[in-house]
Amino acid sequence: MDKAIFLDRDGVINELIYSEERKEFEPPFFVKDLKIISGVIESLKLLQQFNYRLILVSNQPDYAKGKTSLENLMKVHDEIHKIFSENKIKFSKYNYCYHHPNGIVKDFAVDCECRKPKAYFVLQAIKEFNLDIKNSWFIGDRDTDIQCGRAAGVKTILIENSDSKVYRKNTEHDFRSNNLKEAVKLITGKEI
Repeated sequence: MDKAIFLDRDGVINELIYSEERKEFEPPFFVKDLKIISGVIESLKLLQQFNYRLILVSNQPDYAKGKTSLENLMKVHDEIHKIFSENKIKFSKYNYCYHHPNGIVKDFAVDCECRKPKAYFVLQAIKEFNLDIKNSWFIGDRDTDIQCGRAAGVKTILIENSDSKVYRKNTEHDFRSNNLKEAVKLITGKEI
């Protein structure tokens, strides 16, 4: 059986962007705003060396909310994929939920099955790749990430990203760390 690391994206892989207009931290809506967090590339490479499949699971509701275009979201994803490819990092799957129950874009304003904390994407990958859930992990910076991982039966690590602390209450997680680099050390026992 394979093992996997499920990763949230914004606040774990790339930096969140502060919106003066909305007074909150958000994902990057434009490629020019995309910044990969320090240590992420090395962390993902080490996970690959330990034979973990990398699977991204991210809520991206900002098109549904009318904040940006779907095209902008796709361009940011394409840039992330390009950066990973250039660094020989292979994700087995990228899973994005573009829905939001309170969205303003009609076709995307739904209470779907793929939005975290629901475990749809994780359970789908477990089945598709025949994953060993006891040796798989979900790493994220919000309660919804941890709840998703726990619902799927994988171990969880909460990233204590100060920019996303408003999205954390007191969800029970297995471990916590300050960033992906520390999370990977917890999993592998290796320093980056």
